[in-house]
Amino acid sequence: MWQFKYLTQNLIIRDIKIRYRNSLLGVIWSLLTPLFMMVVFSLVFTVAFGDDSIRQFSVFFLVGLIPWNFFNGALRLGTNSFLANSVLIKKVYFPRELLPISAIFSELVNFGFAFLILLVFLYGSGLPLTIHALWVIPILFTQILLTVGLALLFGSINVFYRDIMMVLDVALLALFFLTPIFYPLDRFGASVTLLGITFNPAVVMRWVNPMASIVDGYRTVLWGTTTSLGPVSMSFPFWLRTFVTALIIFITGYIVFLRTESQFGEKL
Repeated sequence: MWQFKYLTQNLIIRDIKIRYRNSLLGVIWSLLTPLFMMVVFSLVFTVAFGDDSIRQFSVFFLVGLIPWNFFNGALRLGTNSFLANSVLIKKVYFPRELLPISAIFSELVNFGFAFLILLVFLYGSGLPLTIHALWVIPILFTQILLTVGLALLFGSINVFYRDIMMVLDVALLALFFLTPIFYPLDRFGASVTLLGITFNPAVVMRWVNPMASIVDGYRTVLWGTTTSLGPVSMSFPFWLRTFVTALIIFITGYIVFLRTESQFGEKL
């Protein structure tokens, strides 16, 4: 892949240009989208529902929404990357895994712009970056590893079964509500009984949806917790468990990709 680094750069630039081609505001949309959603959710929860128990709700929401938007957009683009580049795949040889990776990194550029807006809100709300913000680097790496693995897995399946994108749309919608974006995980009780089964809802959500742990990690080191007045350090064992989960998903996705890659030309 290092030998094809220039191809990767060109693919990333191409994806960015295609996304904002004939767009009046261009890349500014990557900044306006989370801001619009922040305004809507802030109005709903603080005005309509009268819920002002979460300090600085606008920042609380942005810290969760921006990583989710990156995951959502990157996974969609990565899953569809093999189909979108079918002509290229059939005409010339190159490492096929570059397609979902370049799609994900093109979305990472948008994440970078949106993160700058988040920094403005953090400092404007009296929450400057602390030493704990260094945790963003391993958390982001974990998120990229998870996203690449899922994109390789679903992208490979998508070559053979084209309705995977519709299934993914439904799954991402469900995961949005299972991710602590507009609510803290500690809002749930220590245990819940459903159909005669007692379980810890926060733990189950983290197992079902690794993005719940990743978003919670971003929020902990940039905003804090509901019991703190500012950012706090992330637990290393907690991050390590999330990283191991992402690594397992990445390895699984890459194995599926390697076993199906030889048939891409025929199926496409």
